[in-house]
Amino acid sequence: MGSSGFHPLDEKSLMEYIKNTPALSSKLSNHLHDLQIKEVGDGNLNFVYIVIGSSASFVIKQGLPYIRSLGESWPMTQDRSYYEAMALKEKRKWCTDHVPEVYHFDREMAVICMRYLGPPHIILRKGLIAGIEYPLLAHHMSEFMATTLFFTSLLYHTTSEHKRSVAQFCGNIELCRLTEQVVFSDPYNKTSQCNRWTSPYLDHDVEALQKDDDLKIEIAELKSLFCERSQALIHGDLHTSSVMVTQDSTQVIDPEFAFYGPIGFDVGAFLGNLFLALFAQDGHADQGDDRRAYKEWILRTIEETWILFHRKFIALWNQHWEGGSGEAYLPEIYNSHELQHLVQKKYMEDLFHDSLGFGAAKMIRRTVGVAHVEDFESIVDARKRADCERRALEFAKMLMKERRRFHTITEVVSAIHPHQCLKNQIND
Repeated sequence: MGSSGFHPLDEKSLMEYIKNTPALSSKLSNHLHDLQIKEVGDGNLNFVYIVIGSSASFVIKQGLPYIRSLGESWPMTQDRSYYEAMALKEKRKWCTDHVPEVYHFDREMAVICMRYLGPPHIILRKGLIAGIEYPLLAHHMSEFMATTLFFTSLLYHTTSEHKRSVAQFCGNIELCRLTEQVVFSDPYNKTSQCNRWTSPYLDHDVEALQKDDDLKIEIAELKSLFCERSQALIHGDLHTSSVMVTQDSTQVIDPEFAFYGPIGFDVGAFLGNLFLALFAQDGHADQGDDRRAYKEWILRTIEETWILFHRKFIALWNQHWEGGSGEAYLPEIYNSHELQHLVQKKYMEDLFHDSLGFGAAKMIRRTVGVAHVEDFESIVDARKRADCERRALEFAKMLMKERRRFHTITEVVSAIHPHQCLKNQIND
């Protein structure tokens, strides 16, 4: 829980905090007279300040003892800042190219200071809304996920190392509990007061979702996986607002939900948010750009992200199969190439289906649950927004219930076309 020494920072008190914190003032070469400080947080949980000096710049993130977007009526542990700082450091150890450096952490004040990702970096979600293509996105995100998930799993760890690592993050209970509620429970519970949707246009869709017994069985299985499987150190909230991008840089931020959980939750979260961006495109189309070409780019990026992730993850596994420390599959037992291939095939098939299921759950929760996405929310016309959301919801329901029939990401991409192209076919 938060310390009694905590107080929320504003631009004035942050200046004093920097002056009195040697790790920060020295980072600025003690040139504090011309500091520019601006609060830029637009997320649900925290204050975020950009600090720019004549010799250096950085970001200060402070966790509040409640959910910022909902106020003090929804308390939230500040220990999330501790887990975020630990996760950033651990993930950067394995993927320095795509995780920003942490300069300072103050647990009492729930403050993290890290590298400032200045312009032209923007939040990926905003770039997707604007219709900007990022040619290296699939390569970079597959690299981040493959390395950080492989090297924190039993495929690389001994069982003793893995248990110690799991224990380090097992205290992030409140944020795990929040995920369990908003992803796996609330959207399917008609009595929940937290749900919201584009009413009245989606009223019948939400009613049908909450009466869908087959869907409830699937979400229960996914919830069990989320709660019970300590597979690797996952980001825990890997959506497109947790990624900052330029044309040649991709940086993953905000892992405050991090814990040892199912690998597919991270992979599915990222792919699911790309699906949401895809379904939102018709709401952002205009006479000058019908967004058809951009939708094709998103579909290619979804496909390439999984294919590259699969390739890189298997390559790491092969590299460390013999002589490595991983104890999931001991080489003296799994001692032939044929058996190794069968093990990897089963592992990756299960991971693929997990990813599809979790991705679908993320799509549903962002359409029906308490926290929505700007991709849809920025569509002013409510009827048009609901049309986009409905097609996303129908696809997500199908994907969750039928995920085991898909064997390749190409099959998933092919299945999405009837849902996504419905509006264009009608207009044509």
